[in-house]
Amino acid sequence: MKRNYLICLLLLMPGQAIASPDVHHWLTDNGARVYFIETHALPMVDMRLVFDAAGARDPAGRNGLAMLTNDMLLDGTGELDSKAVAEGFENKGAEISTSSLRDMAIVSLRTLSDPRYLEPVSNLLAQLVADPSFPQESLDRERSRALQALDHALQNPGTVAKRKLFSKLYAGHPYANFAIGTREGLKAITRQDLVDFHRRYYTADNLVIALVGDLDMAQAKKLANRISGKLGKGKRAELLPQVPAIAADETRVDFPSTQSHIMLAHIAVKRSDPRVFALKVGNHALGGGGFQSRLMDEIREKRGLSYGAHSYFLPMQQKGPYLASLQTKNKQVDEALTVTRDVIREFIDKGPSPEEVEMAKKNITGGFPLTIDSNKKMVGTLAMMGFYDLPVDYLDTYIDNINAVSREQVIKAMKSTLSMDGMVTVVVGGK
Repeated sequence: MKRNYLICLLLLMPGQAIASPDVHHWLTDNGARVYFIETHALPMVDMRLVFDAAGARDPAGRNGLAMLTNDMLLDGTGELDSKAVAEGFENKGAEISTSSLRDMAIVSLRTLSDPRYLEPVSNLLAQLVADPSFPQESLDRERSRALQALDHALQNPGTVAKRKLFSKLYAGHPYANFAIGTREGLKAITRQDLVDFHRRYYTADNLVIALVGDLDMAQAKKLANRISGKLGKGKRAELLPQVPAIAADETRVDFPSTQSHIMLAHIAVKRSDPRVFALKVGNHALGGGGFQSRLMDEIREKRGLSYGAHSYFLPMQQKGPYLASLQTKNKQVDEALTVTRDVIREFIDKGPSPEEVEMAKKNITGGFPLTIDSNKKMVGTLAMMGFYDLPVDYLDTYIDNINAVSREQVIKAMKSTLSMDGMVTVVVGGK
């Protein structure tokens, strides 16, 4: 009887070794990187195509180009318009979607593994990714939608705070770009911009294919070649520039709201940084562990200044941020900000207690199986591994890497990564 390894992970008792599913890795005939997990519990295949073609690649004056390019892949190819494309997937029971982040442009497909369904939808996917038509009327429509979405987003004080925070933290760096773009950038984009951006970044060498599902190795290799086969080989996108350190800064933005959004951030770590495990354990104790974290305890439980306060590290290709955030009544902003800074400063200076370290490690390792308990979650993890060139045994060694973290390593990692001298603060709200 065939077993679903993802479900088996959940059945292990505490203290037992967790056997993660085997990850296979190879290159397609034209150079795309492939990561594959075989599991036959469902007659389905989940695939995720990830290109280094997201918001950080937007050219000057064209912020939003990467998002529009990614979204419009599904708007037609050759003689097929967007309606025919949609019907091509729907008639075979397949689900397709696109999304664009700062680092990654993503195309996701879920389909039945029966060749009668898998082959036609994967052929259609390959055609769309390699040769989208980018109709002018679709560009006009998608641009209008994007502008409306941007206007709506900017009515949210949280969005305003995050945009301002990233513009301060990454001033002059591509990470200051927002995937959704700017009004000026969206209005300036032409069809030729889409064609040129696609030609540069949608290539086999710039692609990671993640596959999870009801396939054997021979079938998976054939599928990966089919998906990437129509793409030009191209070349992998050059590394983004390094992120410079910046000095502490505070910005307050008036906004007609009864509560203020407070965000603090610091330039932190790359995804490939070996300190990520120690920082994850440390942050779990500081602000990532819900009611067990210090920020939540000091800000909500002891003082009632907010319903919740949390923090996290966001490692990316270059140094991603450490972010801490909360909402509070306008009249409590100064007190809440002072408490937040004091908690973070003390944690950087003294680190977590031994008990906090052990609790964090138990919570992280105990929750790890839930992060890969479905094909959809697993395919996302595989895509992340491939995009950031993480080791193929990343899943096998994850729990061991967390368990190996010591209190001393957490203190050293936090001190070497964060300081109040580099902390950027943004407050958006009423007076």
